[in-house]
Amino acid sequence: MPGADPLDAGKTGAGSRVDSKNPQWAHRASVPCMRRTALRTSGFIAAIWPGSALAQQDGMMRFFDRISLATTDVIQLALFLGITCAAMLSAILMIRERGRTAAENVQLRERVADLDGALQRSDALLNLKDQRVVVWFNEERKPELVGTLAPAEAPEDRATFLAFGKWLAPRCAAQIERAIIALREERRPFDLILQTSRGVYLEAQGRAVANHVAVRFLSLSETRREHAEMQLEQRRLADENALLLGLLDTLKMPAWMRGAEGTLQWVNQAYASAVEAASPRDALSQGRELFGTVAREQIAQNHLASPVFTQNLSTVIDGDRRIFSVADFAIGQGSAGVACDISEIQGIREEYERMVQSHADTLDQLNTAVAIFDTDQKLRFFNQAFQKLWELDVAFLSSAPDNTLLLDRLRSEGRLAEQPEWRSWKEKLLAAYRAVEPQEHLWHLPDGQTLRVVGNPSPKGGVTWVFENLTEKINLESRYNTAVRVQGVTLDNLAEGVAVFGPDGRVRLSNPAFSNLWGMPEGLVKAGTHISVIKAACQTLARVSPWGELAGAATGFDDDRRDGRGQVELNDGSVLRYAVIYLPNGQLMTTFVDVTDSVNVERMLKDKNEALERADQLKNDFVQHVSYELRSPLTNIIGFTELLAQETTGPLNERQRDYVDHIASSSSELETIVDDILDLATVDAGIMELEISEVAVERTVKSAAELVAERLREHGIGLNIELANAPDTFHADENRVRQILFNLLSNAANYAPEGSTIVLACARNPSGLVFSVHDDGPGIPDDIIDTIFRRFEPRTNGGRHRGAGLGLAIVKSFVELHGGSVEIQSGVGKGTTVICHFPIVPEGFRVAAE
Repeated sequence: MPGADPLDAGKTGAGSRVDSKNPQWAHRASVPCMRRTALRTSGFIAAIWPGSALAQQDGMMRFFDRISLATTDVIQLALFLGITCAAMLSAILMIRERGRTAAENVQLRERVADLDGALQRSDALLNLKDQRVVVWFNEERKPELVGTLAPAEAPEDRATFLAFGKWLAPRCAAQIERAIIALREERRPFDLILQTSRGVYLEAQGRAVANHVAVRFLSLSETRREHAEMQLEQRRLADENALLLGLLDTLKMPAWMRGAEGTLQWVNQAYASAVEAASPRDALSQGRELFGTVAREQIAQNHLASPVFTQNLSTVIDGDRRIFSVADFAIGQGSAGVACDISEIQGIREEYERMVQSHADTLDQLNTAVAIFDTDQKLRFFNQAFQKLWELDVAFLSSAPDNTLLLDRLRSEGRLAEQPEWRSWKEKLLAAYRAVEPQEHLWHLPDGQTLRVVGNPSPKGGVTWVFENLTEKINLESRYNTAVRVQGVTLDNLAEGVAVFGPDGRVRLSNPAFSNLWGMPEGLVKAGTHISVIKAACQTLARVSPWGELAGAATGFDDDRRDGRGQVELNDGSVLRYAVIYLPNGQLMTTFVDVTDSVNVERMLKDKNEALERADQLKNDFVQHVSYELRSPLTNIIGFTELLAQETTGPLNERQRDYVDHIASSSSELETIVDDILDLATVDAGIMELEISEVAVERTVKSAAELVAERLREHGIGLNIELANAPDTFHADENRVRQILFNLLSNAANYAPEGSTIVLACARNPSGLVFSVHDDGPGIPDDIIDTIFRRFEPRTNGGRHRGAGLGLAIVKSFVELHGGSVEIQSGVGKGTTVICHFPIVPEGFRVAAE
């Protein structure tokens, strides 16, 4: 290359490769290298700074080309030149980096200017008066509001504006709140038309970008407002349509809609069931029709003249012919109809018509006249007896005359008796149409007939008039009364003495028994005899004679006319029971019965009862005496036994201690037997009084269980107490209930095998409370289960020891004293369960509380 260093010519030749391991050759090779380095450095400096000293010394450097330098000088020169080149390169790179940075700063300033312009334009757009934007930048920060709306459209206050329920319609407020929640949580955009409470329409748009959410509320122009109103109206109509379709689908009546061509467009579930389709969709796809072709053509033909079709049509449903009341409405775009099954109603109507006809036929057979008037007082029914009674034309009666006209005609024809106040009498009679209870009247007709007229108001309005002819009945009653008087002679054969006195105090009727009971001479008592004569004859026959009172009652001196009864004892020991009965016609009847035998029996029973009461009192005294005489020495024995057991008088050997323990246990058992005997005697004597109070069930059960706990542990018997279904409390004598449970548990512990478990349960039933104790013992044979409650009949039957036979007897007595009952469920090899039924509140305690 021109201007190249002559020393560079040999660097690619054969002599350029030297052996670095040969020091001689290494030294020789270093000289040309240093020369080249120096020349190149000086050339680089001369190119940058042409007038520099280094450029002038370029020739000198070439001088080095021809001389040899020492190794140390070459190294120093190389280091100097390397450092100088590195500094120059760093300066060049720094100058270039500063240029690039200045260019980037210019571009950033231009970008910032563009963004500031865009921000000013956006701010100008957002602050328009016809929109307001709510922006959520993140979940923690409150939303920011930008822009305004007219005060008539939305409130300006931030809190009021965000409370959409205060200024939007309720449905729109709920809609926008749900949309905002979906936008913020699910990033779901929305476009809504909202209506304020003042009727103003707004558009709401929701969008989510990057890390913020915005909702814009826009005012609507007149065109868009009309469009929004149409949208809301369309939404309302759609909701109403869905509501009506839902209502029709829930009806049990078939309903349908048809298109303009007459094809089915919609049916409800009842329609699908009627045509035996699985669903309404299947009914539509299969084109199943509820009515036949003739019926559908009839409906279509009717729609040509009128849009409304209402008629009864029949069809077959599930193999039965049913009658439907069909209503179908048609417009140009189609028709809709509904069918109501009236088969049962039609059947009931026909049955009602048959029943009415049957009643009419029945009433026609009666001899009692019957006429039925409706709420308008029009005659709707009459039987043949009514027509015959008043002898009126059938044509006139069939014309449905009103009640007033009928009465006026009967009066004009002389069928009714003349009344002093005809109008008042008629109004009083017709008041039955406004009455609630039946009204009864008695009519005396001019022809001598007597009618009992009953006006029975109907619940639905109207009156049923019943005209009962009492003429023959009155005649029969008269003859009957005569027969009664004639039959009065039968009184002569009665053992009971009877005497009837008139208002004047004279005898009207009497029988022989009356004279015989009082021992009066024959012929004294006869019709017309005054009661004073009888009083004088009978006054001395008894120590306390009732004839003074009887004479006052018969002659009217006694103002208190009340029936009375009494008893009188004659001087000969006979006892007569008498009765005084006032008759409706002012007469007085007296009856006398000889009750001597009955009185004697009654006296004997009273004497016996008094003897029993004295024996009962004696028994009570015995119980009290035994209670003291038995308890006192027994208490002393138990006390001294406990004193000996404490060894206060000196130590006891093993045998003496066993004797003392045996005495203590025997005394305790004897005390229990004595207490049981006294309790039973007290119950039998009727002097035991229960101390009724509110008893805690759990506490009472556990206290009874603790009393037998040692005995159960001795034989390895478990006790399971079940109180899950028991009430907390009930009213009873707590001590007696504890004693009952103790006796039941002791009895169960006596028969339960070792290692078994006794179950004590308490539960509530509808009649009260139930305690039950079950053991797995040998059970009770059927032949002795009925005698298990007898006293002093102990039976071992597999038990550990033989008791006094009073435990279950006491249980039964105490339970029954509470008003309860006891039952036993047992069998050989099945164990035994004793069940005690208690009332929640004993009867006596309940009455006392009330």
